[in-house]
Amino acid sequence: MPLKTTYDEQPSLNLTPMIDIVFLLIIFFMVGTRFSELNDLEKQLPINVPEVSAGTALTAPPRQKVIHVFQDGRIHFDDQDVQLKDLIAKLKDAKQAYRQQGVVIRGDASSQHQTVVSVINACRQADIIDIGVSVRIAHEPSSQSSIPR
Repeated sequence: MPLKTTYDEQPSLNLTPMIDIVFLLIIFFMVGTRFSELNDLEKQLPINVPEVSAGTALTAPPRQKVIHVFQDGRIHFDDQDVQLKDLIAKLKDAKQAYRQQGVVIRGDASSQHQTVVSVINACRQADIIDIGVSVRIAHEPSSQSSIPR
């Protein structure tokens, strides 16, 4: 009877994934400890800070102002027809009341382009940055369109 002359491989344990997890845990605890130290330092200061209730802003931001430009060139703002120079003054007043005042320009599709551009320029002169132009999405291709596709 022959004796076994070959040796079986000894089972080995791959420690690489376990070492990776240990390093990740070390980093996690180091970062967590640092944040808790910052909170502890804040609590050590001998200052009694005032308390406030969780609330919202005192006033809601105003809605965007709407400027209508009609086909005949009339400009409508704040429920009245205005001239371009008066529009600039009214927009400046609105900007002083609320710094981030926004404006939406609703120009008639058949109005002169120059009137709409003049209104946009008036908004820029009043230092209004948030300017929007109202459009309608066409459902069918228009035969009047002169823009090549």
